[in-house]
Amino acid sequence: MSAVRVEEASVERQQEIKENLCEISSVVSSVGSTKGARLVAVSKYKPSSDILAAYSQGQRHFGENYVQELCEKAPVLPEDIRWHFIGRLQSNKCKILAGIPNLWAVETIDSAAKAHKMNEAWANAGHKHRLNVFVQVNTSGEENKGGVEKDDVVQVARSIRESCSGLNLLGLMTIGSVEGSHKRPNPDFLALVRLRDQIKAELGGDELELSMGMSDDFEHALELGSTNVRVGSSIFGSRMPKSTAAL
Repeated sequence: MSAVRVEEASVERQQEIKENLCEISSVVSSVGSTKGARLVAVSKYKPSSDILAAYSQGQRHFGENYVQELCEKAPVLPEDIRWHFIGRLQSNKCKILAGIPNLWAVETIDSAAKAHKMNEAWANAGHKHRLNVFVQVNTSGEENKGGVEKDDVVQVARSIRESCSGLNLLGLMTIGSVEGSHKRPNPDFLALVRLRDQIKAELGGDELELSMGMSDDFEHALELGSTNVRVGSSIFGSRMPKSTAAL
């Protein structure tokens, strides 16, 4: 950890996070078809003291949406935290992300070009290990939604495996639509499962992980085979406005 000291959260706040995290972790470890699924605690806009409170309970995987916020938090928090970048990836931010030594995964690769940019930046940063990446898929087909179109997913996956030696294609990710989140089974989750199976059939190799499910629907996502759920408000409470968030 950096020499900069992170102020601890209040005892009441630590207890709140402890209870929430315990409840969510219990569900993740027991629900659905995928035992041992990974819980990513989404700490967007949350102070480092909140992250430390969760860390003290054994949580290691944390997700951030903004490069600047991640760059400010990572140096002052424990080095064994496994950071996931889960925000919209911009090509000009790849070099900055690659400078974070304990960046564990980028979950929002949305084109072969972005994958190649991230691969180049990771290599130039001198890392000896491969960076885990997920291909984000626009399963709902919404124009305002990020991600690779479903018809292009296999091509992007092939490009990463064949041309990006510094990246480990770990899985597929979707956010899905608000409309789909109220349906059972969720059509976006089903689409991601089908795409994973298609990649396995066409490209072979290890079966890819599925990053799907957030605070409101992670239990259902686990039931459909999610191996990586991104949960924020159920652990840390509602997000505070960015302008008032403190590191």
